[in-house]
Amino acid sequence: MVTADSGDGLLEGFLADSDNARLDLSTTVARCSKALGLQHCVVYLADLQQHELVPLTDVVPALPIDDSAAGWAYRTQSLRVTDSDSGGLTAWLPLLDGAERLGVLAVHCPELTPLSLRRGRALAALMGMLVTSRRAYKDSFVRRTRTEPMRLPAEMLRAFLPPRTIGTAHAVSTAVLEPAYELGGDAFDHALTETTLHASVLDAMGHDLPAGLTSAVALAACRNARRTGADLPELVQNVDTALSTWLPDQFCTGILAQLDLESGMLRWSNCGHPTPLLIRDQRLLVDALAREPDPPMGLPSLLTDRGRQCHEIALEPGDRVLMYTDGVTESRTHDGEELGLTRFADFVIRATAAGELAPEILRRLIHTLLDAQPNRLRDDATILLLEWWPPTR
Repeated sequence: MVTADSGDGLLEGFLADSDNARLDLSTTVARCSKALGLQHCVVYLADLQQHELVPLTDVVPALPIDDSAAGWAYRTQSLRVTDSDSGGLTAWLPLLDGAERLGVLAVHCPELTPLSLRRGRALAALMGMLVTSRRAYKDSFVRRTRTEPMRLPAEMLRAFLPPRTIGTAHAVSTAVLEPAYELGGDAFDHALTETTLHASVLDAMGHDLPAGLTSAVALAACRNARRTGADLPELVQNVDTALSTWLPDQFCTGILAQLDLESGMLRWSNCGHPTPLLIRDQRLLVDALAREPDPPMGLPSLLTDRGRQCHEIALEPGDRVLMYTDGVTESRTHDGEELGLTRFADFVIRATAAGELAPEILRRLIHTLLDAQPNRLRDDATILLLEWWPPTR
């Protein structure tokens, strides 16, 4: 029998052994489970498009995210307990990297006690960190979570994209991007500092490798300036200079934004892009963020004497800001009509009222758009959602 003290000691010994870092994750899970006195555990990861949860073992099948207990735990980021087919119980624990949903951990045990639940949560936290660190260099994770081959432009852009979701207790930024395996020029970015949430959405001209290169250079230029402490106007100018220097025949539209985590002040620059949407108190504030847009980023912007504009607005607690590319609003619904701004905002408002988390709202929305297309989206579709709550005094 593994006692509390012996179980904790075995786990500490396992983590201290540097040779264990070379083990595959399935073996790591098995050894950690044994050290913690847990009967059997399985890691499931969400596939690229968040349709199903794929196990890191060939012994058990994948599970649908929309119609399974495991999927419920993933969608709600909550514990779910079910009867196990082999007897006993299964605890489904969300697998997270900060605010990013990775998948779930299935903990099978004869009975669920406070000790086994605590250890299951500890193992889920450990697996979240291991998956995040290893998938950057282990293609086995990528292969399991892809369901079809990926085109070269998409492969290149995917290498530049951050996690789908980042955040703190007071601000969240979450995004989705389709078609997942055939991206052209759409991209998003978000990052956190101690005081600021940075976010951007880009849409490069075209739907080919040059378009992907344009977005990749724009992302790199944006990050390069941001990491040296550049203010928003200088950040946009850095993207202009990079594109005009290295890709003078290319340009991209975009929204680059900064959210002050303390005050809720949102600053943004609109470079020829669709106007962001503001949802407050379960309603769309039409044109609340409408401003005259600047030229797209790249050489065209350097041919004018007008400097880049920076706009700002004070967000209120619970406000949600939607940034998107025109592939979203121009996509078709099941009735053959364009989604448009009103339906787009209404979907988010209804889901918010139903208590859904921001990442889950975007997952369901993008799946609704994909399901309505007879073949594929006519254009890349990217959505980024910002949500802000003030710090508690």
